[in-house]
Amino acid sequence: MLLIDRYLLFQFLKSFLIFFISFTGLFIVIDSFNNLDEFLKYGDQTGSTFGVLWDYYSPRVFTFFGMTSGILTLISAMFTVTWIQRHNEMTALMAAGISQARIVRPIVIAVIVIAVLGVLNRELLIPHYMDRLTRNAQDWLGESRKTLQQQFDNRTDVLINGAATFAKEQRIESPVFRLPREFDGVGKEVMGATADYMPPTADRPGGFLVSGVTKPETTAGVASVELPDGPLLLMPDDHPWMEQGQCFLVTDLTFEQLTASSQWRDYASTYALISTLSNRSLDVGADVRVEIHSRIVQPFLDITLLFLGLPIVLRKENRNIFIAIGYCLLLVVCFYAVTLACKAMGANYWIIRSPVVAAFMPLIVFVPIATAMSSPLRD
Repeated sequence: MLLIDRYLLFQFLKSFLIFFISFTGLFIVIDSFNNLDEFLKYGDQTGSTFGVLWDYYSPRVFTFFGMTSGILTLISAMFTVTWIQRHNEMTALMAAGISQARIVRPIVIAVIVIAVLGVLNRELLIPHYMDRLTRNAQDWLGESRKTLQQQFDNRTDVLINGAATFAKEQRIESPVFRLPREFDGVGKEVMGATADYMPPTADRPGGFLVSGVTKPETTAGVASVELPDGPLLLMPDDHPWMEQGQCFLVTDLTFEQLTASSQWRDYASTYALISTLSNRSLDVGADVRVEIHSRIVQPFLDITLLFLGLPIVLRKENRNIFIAIGYCLLLVVCFYAVTLACKAMGANYWIIRSPVVAAFMPLIVFVPIATAMSSPLRD
């Protein structure tokens, strides 16, 4: 039986790799031709167009794997089972007294392994390449001028605004920081030529170093501003690592959280998302909570999808590969329509008002169906 296990496992992995490489290659070819002018321009600037393409698309392979692994494992499993049925290998094995559940066991184990790899990919690899993934082909080098959408720091009640941002330098051009109230020597607004984001260190908190300060009119002799729960504005007289004409706005918002918004949520690790729940500077909505719970549920959804699809192709009358793939596509459309609808309702507090229920609802709906459909496998 180990020989049959290796044979089925080889067929499954071969199908999975063929589908994954084909779809990934198709995505890269179409996307690269749509942005060919930009890549050629960046190639002239960096000296290697191939290097630009590699740096741009290599991390996107990980995101593509994360988006398609569940669907591709189902397609590969159905393709493998239909293939051995078509060549009467399934009939021969069952005639030898081997149950269907035992026959497909290596495929189920392989799907579970791929689901685990999907979790590791999402939690370790994708967050590592967040900086590349949040840049598009039109601003790959991070030098383009982008409009900044004003945002409140909910901890300090500071309204952060500016003319534009530059991703490469993590800089705000012409920043305008509106303070919660007027402070002696500072007023109610801080303005300057640029504001560069500086992450927190052991010696100081994180925030934006404002250079070319125009408001207040002078920083000399102006004391730092303190709030009850910590510093708000650091001035050079109290912190000599700054020069006159500079000041430092303290905030727990990172540059990515300020500028990337939903993209940051999509590419951050689950641990980072959970950490935002305790970040008082962020206005964390239900969509983030739904995303956190959805990531916990996702591996179980991938396995549930498999047990919805396998019974369809294990029926004796199903031996046509293309019909099996048609059933598979119909199943996937229904499955993901329900999943996306539940997430949308949970994120918008519509019908489903609990993020936990919104994330787990697809399991509540499909696990009983998968259990009933896969009952022949347990006989």
